[in-house]
Amino acid sequence: MAEPTPEAEVFTTLNALVHETDEPAEIYASIVAAAVHLVDGCDHAAIMLHHHDHYLCAAVSDEVAQQVDDLQIAVDDGPCIDAIEHQDDAIHHDPDLRHDPTWPTLAERVLAETPVRGMIGCRLRIDDRRVGALDFFGDTPGGLTERSVDQASVLAAMASASIATVVAREEARHLTRALESSREIGKAIGLIMAARKIDDKQAFEVLRATSQHLNMKLATVAEEIVRGQRAQSRAR
Repeated sequence: MAEPTPEAEVFTTLNALVHETDEPAEIYASIVAAAVHLVDGCDHAAIMLHHHDHYLCAAVSDEVAQQVDDLQIAVDDGPCIDAIEHQDDAIHHDPDLRHDPTWPTLAERVLAETPVRGMIGCRLRIDDRRVGALDFFGDTPGGLTERSVDQASVLAAMASASIATVVAREEARHLTRALESSREIGKAIGLIMAARKIDDKQAFEVLRATSQHLNMKLATVAEEIVRGQRAQSRAR
């Protein structure tokens, strides 16, 4: 039986991490670390997410990757932003920024301020949503080849699946909290109905008005009402 390659071991470790941790930052950090290890000519990597019409740098392999991502956001251009915004092209590649660069304004800044000479941006998506991009930066002109693009696209596909898992877990936690809050609100309405001899709509209005008066969330007021009732029951 053949020994697994270092690349296969990285993929296996990354896949295991996704299913073992609930920390998105840890998963994102592992993805950019894997990018540097797996993609030929990649010296730095970053993940940029698109959230509420803003770009967010979610993870970087090092300070250079952070600097280049910051420059992309500053000039509003680059492989990462194009990968997110362009509907047709999921991968954007410029192997040598010194000659006829794809993003001239960005290239001028990158060449002057960083050692990076080539870039790849690969779209990250969940279902039909373009949620971000995985960036690969190389210090050697021409070092990010077409083979590098193939490797990057495979890793980006795995990263998309990983991010989908992170998002699904977060949505599940939000749903659980929402259901718990709904149950508490229902209990509080029942207590108000019994105490005031009013119907459910009137009880909800009392709860809503109290929430506004106290400048507290409706669910928080409901939780306090239910907690108070439980304390009274224990005291009897």
